[in-house]
Amino acid sequence: MINAVGRDIPEKVLKDLNMKPFAGTYARNGEEYKKAAPTVRCWMDPKESKMVDSIHDVLVKCGLRDGMTLSFHHHFREGDYIVNMVMEEVHKMGVKDITICASSLGKAHDPIVPMIEDGTITNIQSSGVRGKIGEAISTGKLKGYAIMRSHGGRVRAIESGDVHIDIAFIGAPTADEYGNLRAVGGKSDCGVLSYAYVDAQYADKVVAITDTLVPYPNIPASISQVNVDYVIVVDEIGNPAKIATGAAKPTTDVRKLMMAEYCTKFVINTPYFKDGFSYQTGVGGASIASTISLGKIMKERGIKMGLGLGGIAGPMCELLEQGLIEKLVDTQDFDLKAIQSITNNPNHIEITGSEYANPMNKGAYVNKLDFVILASLEVDTHFNCNVVVDSNGMVTGAQGGHPDTAAGAKCTIVIAPLLQGRTPAICTDVTTVTTPGETVDVVITDYGVAVNPARPDLLECAKAAKLPVKTIEELRDMAYAITGEPEPIKFGDRVVGVIEARDGTIIDVVRQIKDYEWD
Repeated sequence: MINAVGRDIPEKVLKDLNMKPFAGTYARNGEEYKKAAPTVRCWMDPKESKMVDSIHDVLVKCGLRDGMTLSFHHHFREGDYIVNMVMEEVHKMGVKDITICASSLGKAHDPIVPMIEDGTITNIQSSGVRGKIGEAISTGKLKGYAIMRSHGGRVRAIESGDVHIDIAFIGAPTADEYGNLRAVGGKSDCGVLSYAYVDAQYADKVVAITDTLVPYPNIPASISQVNVDYVIVVDEIGNPAKIATGAAKPTTDVRKLMMAEYCTKFVINTPYFKDGFSYQTGVGGASIASTISLGKIMKERGIKMGLGLGGIAGPMCELLEQGLIEKLVDTQDFDLKAIQSITNNPNHIEITGSEYANPMNKGAYVNKLDFVILASLEVDTHFNCNVVVDSNGMVTGAQGGHPDTAAGAKCTIVIAPLLQGRTPAICTDVTTVTTPGETVDVVITDYGVAVNPARPDLLECAKAAKLPVKTIEELRDMAYAITGEPEPIKFGDRVVGVIEARDGTIIDVVRQIKDYEWD
């Protein structure tokens, strides 16, 4: 079945997952649904303790069995120990057919690949994956499907009941003996627990794992005692140094600095750049450089940002400290500077994943964005973006908030070099669609700037900024002139992954790499 971005979604996949093909970014606007609800065990006896000695014991208490769905959050990023710690015990107990529902998975979780191979883990649901897990999915080792959702899409799936979590494991930098959890004040601070909030609300059983037990009450809590069943204390929940892996730093790369300059020039020539504007950016070198240069112009012109949103890194915190941002509203901290900021600055505020980006609540923060600055592995001539599958067909990235913010912002800007190594980043058709082109307004490369024909108003802004304006086709042709048109990736017939649009429909599928077909 051909969906709204022209991708052929096999009937078998639609039937297996009971899903529909993507019909457009706003196709489900105005729909109504009943929220799901967890099974809750009443905790009335004040003499009962929530403290449990070990992960093995808590798995027994939670009634672990074959076929369950276990959830995890990724606020510790490449410093996370929780997933491996729990799954090692699950494996020892001989339990099979587990679905992992994580807000994201990374290289830190490479040790679970043998559990994919032996059937302990048969399905994965995540924003995306990196490292050996992506390779295992792409080469057909996962027996079921890998479903990749945006951050907002994951919350929607859980709140609507499309995903039911049996046991949620929440790594908490601090916890008290009754289950009040905070993301600061411990040995392994991660700043916020935004993506774990929905797990705590909707899972049948919620297990807090901490390495810093503090006196009761541990408040104000990110996650309340009313949603936590058990608390475990371990030696370490993560490596604080790796929580900040990929910490934002100003770039010295000439191409990235050029793209940052183009981005800043474009932003300040739009009608949205005015006192009180709202803004979100990632932590890529060009994005950070653009944020820094934008801050200088804000200071010169006496313009303040009313709202800075999303995953937060040090440069945004510095603008807050300088009085150039009124509020930072935070769902994930990318470096130690951001963790320190949310600990100390009352105008740096934690919100839940649903508040941030859920497309099917009564209004998420992403809908109030003026600008979002994003990166992409590929952008095609339809302005579709791919942020999950690399040029070899390997799953190696994550949707994150990419589709959510693109759908919500008044002006969505994607920064991508013309070439990623020797591979065109601007192409005729992306390998896999993760963000539909109808939500992408401007593409900035080191060879020129393309504006979506649907936004003639922004084309005039780009011309006013005296930027090197090109059509997206011209940028594609420039890339192909340098490298030649790339050969199509050889995929097999088997679908190993599903790219879920934020509204719960299928925007694209990922097929097994042909050279790695398995019996």
